[in-house]
Amino acid sequence: MAKNLVIVESPAKAKTIEKFLGEDYTVKSSFGHIRDLNKKVISIDIENNFDPIYIIPDDKHKIVSELEKEAKKAEIVWLASDEDREGEAIAWHLKEALKLKDDKVRRIVFNEITKTAIIHAVENPREIDNNLVDAQQARRILDRIVGYEISPILWKKVKPALSAGRVQSVAVRLIVERENEIKNFNSTSQFKVTAEFKLKTTTKPLIATLNKRFDTKDEVIEFLKACIGATFIVNSVEKKPAKQSPAPPFTTSTLQQEASRKFGYSVSKTMMVAQQLYEAGYITYMRTDSVNLSQMALTLAEEEITNAFGKEYVHIRRYTTKSKGAQEAHEAIRPTSLKNKTIEGDSSAKRLYDLIWKRTIASQMADAKLEKTTININISTRKENFITQGEVILFDGFLKVYSVSTDDDQESEELASKLPDIQQGENLNLIISKAQQTFTQQPPRYNEASLVKKLEDLGIGRPSTYAPTISTIQKREYIVKEDRPAKQRTVEVITLSKNEIQEKKIEENFGAEKSKLFPTDIGTIVNNFLVQNFKDIVDYNFTADIEKEFDEIAQGKKNWRKVIGAFYKPFHNEVDQVAEKSEKTSGEKLIGIDPKSGKNIYAKIGRFGPMVQMGETSNEEKPKFASMQKDQRIDDITLKEALTLFEMPRNVGQFESIDVIVNVGRFGPYIKYGTTNVSLPKGEDPYSILLEKCIDLIKNKPSKEKKVLKTFAEDSGIEILEGMYGPYIKYNGANYKIPKGKKIDDLSFDECKQIIDKAPAKAKKASPKSKTTAKKTTEKKPEKKPAKKK
Repeated sequence: MAKNLVIVESPAKAKTIEKFLGEDYTVKSSFGHIRDLNKKVISIDIENNFDPIYIIPDDKHKIVSELEKEAKKAEIVWLASDEDREGEAIAWHLKEALKLKDDKVRRIVFNEITKTAIIHAVENPREIDNNLVDAQQARRILDRIVGYEISPILWKKVKPALSAGRVQSVAVRLIVERENEIKNFNSTSQFKVTAEFKLKTTTKPLIATLNKRFDTKDEVIEFLKACIGATFIVNSVEKKPAKQSPAPPFTTSTLQQEASRKFGYSVSKTMMVAQQLYEAGYITYMRTDSVNLSQMALTLAEEEITNAFGKEYVHIRRYTTKSKGAQEAHEAIRPTSLKNKTIEGDSSAKRLYDLIWKRTIASQMADAKLEKTTININISTRKENFITQGEVILFDGFLKVYSVSTDDDQESEELASKLPDIQQGENLNLIISKAQQTFTQQPPRYNEASLVKKLEDLGIGRPSTYAPTISTIQKREYIVKEDRPAKQRTVEVITLSKNEIQEKKIEENFGAEKSKLFPTDIGTIVNNFLVQNFKDIVDYNFTADIEKEFDEIAQGKKNWRKVIGAFYKPFHNEVDQVAEKSEKTSGEKLIGIDPKSGKNIYAKIGRFGPMVQMGETSNEEKPKFASMQKDQRIDDITLKEALTLFEMPRNVGQFESIDVIVNVGRFGPYIKYGTTNVSLPKGEDPYSILLEKCIDLIKNKPSKEKKVLKTFAEDSGIEILEGMYGPYIKYNGANYKIPKGKKIDDLSFDECKQIIDKAPAKAKKASPKSKTTAKKTTEKKPEKKPAKKK
């Protein structure tokens, strides 16, 4: 029997650690949190100093029971959850739920899963850090209060089933405000002038750009006319040394950003792959805002760089964290062994590991040494100059291993890699000069990674919260991640060639979006309501200040109950006022008037989402309603598009003497054929689909009819059916499990009756009167409140 029980969060982590410890250790997994606040109620005793009321969720009872058995057998229980606040809280919950005494518990932490790190952790245990636990509890409790008090107001004032959250609402606000900036942006145009010059020393032309942009076509033509017959002389050739330094090792945020730029990974995918790498022992802990590397890592980096590239490529650096509210002193994300350039795993794991390895090594390599050349070309007839710049790498340094990507939205002038040898005072012959109309760019929409960067810059959220926040606002359909096709615009181009000026117009694509975040109508309306009524909750500074207070709780500088108390009273008063005084909102917008009936047409949010309305709700005659399509928006929908929506339901004809009706319902477009409904597949337009296609879909609808295996003459209400997980008994609207080992052919009517009679009360279908009572009798009591009280 093993004397020691080690409890970690995940089975993968347990497998890796088990390899490093001897026979005296049993390693088990808690599968994450084993206690939480009850989802059905607020689970916070407001009157009793905000005591949280924790329960063990139904799906965790078996795990807790198994851990209790193992803990009773063991002499020492080692709580080895992650080293951040969330991990510390898991360790504390395990101690409380398993009723472990202090002298039996050891808390161990490590930031990498290697034999050295695990053995060192076991040799240096500590107690559970109650300050970290309090910081996690404070976040959990404050977020629960915000959600449970604001969400019911949204149900009454906007639409049922909505929710609000402290960090998620701020993230939505950022996206909505950026969309408003884009809508209010007025693009202006200028003409950018470039020129190609013929050189004596090479056949390749020298390309240069004018140091001024013109606002009008007349100014361009005047300039190009002045260039006819002008002389172009090299005024100066300046060469300056420059250097480029490597980026620091990865934090959670910068890894998410770089994986998005280089591989197109979503934030959640990056974290999932990084978690797998960590649990397999390949990288250090992946939730960190530190850029620091341990002395051991620096020594290994120096050794690796020297062996691979030579001493001149080594430049050891100690980076310091600059992000607002950086948490506990973790290391940056790095490989556990820099000697491992590659790993075993799928392509995603290999790519992310390669990225982390290169970034870590590059951070300790020498600067790249460059030489930048700038050539100025005078125009004899004008005061403007043509300028061209080039750049050559004299010593590649860290660029031998790694270069940082930039966002697609960042404009940058491309530099020529190397300019030809030209002397000051040299005459150049103009081949062609071209002036092309350019347009100012709208502010870029956020993608997942740039939203993480913005949240980090504002001091909102922490490494553990970025990915869940972005997933939540998409799941709740406040935000959508979409590609949008490019639009086209006409661009004027004016050229001077062989002393002739020519004008033409070309079409260019612009504004294509790839995996960008757009607010939905619901997201926009909820945001506007919160901004108007709960300014503090969605205020950037307020949210960042709360994060700082959590940090101070983690450091033992503040009491979590006092922090929550100071927040709650004014917040709760604000909730009461908004509930009483605020107006209902639907984002209603008048689109126009129906030419046939003369009734007003509105776009708004209804009970089931965005819709259009014909007529007034205040009139005796009820208005007509129609759901908007997924790609339609309240702000953009036209009168013509709205009127088309009222064409539903469409009778497209008959099939076997039954009407075929196409309609759009709560769950999307569908065909109604008698008592059968058939969903339209993605890509099929309900407004143009023809009868032939509808018939094809009706004929090929997957059968969902129940498969009856056995019935009984004694009571036709009892049936044995084939289900997804095997045969079962159905009687009076309730389902009953057939005991293992029972053969269907041998099951008699009396045996089925016995199975039904012996089934637990909760398996039987309750009548409307008994439903509430049944629920109360079967609901598990919550766990006791935490013993610790400050």
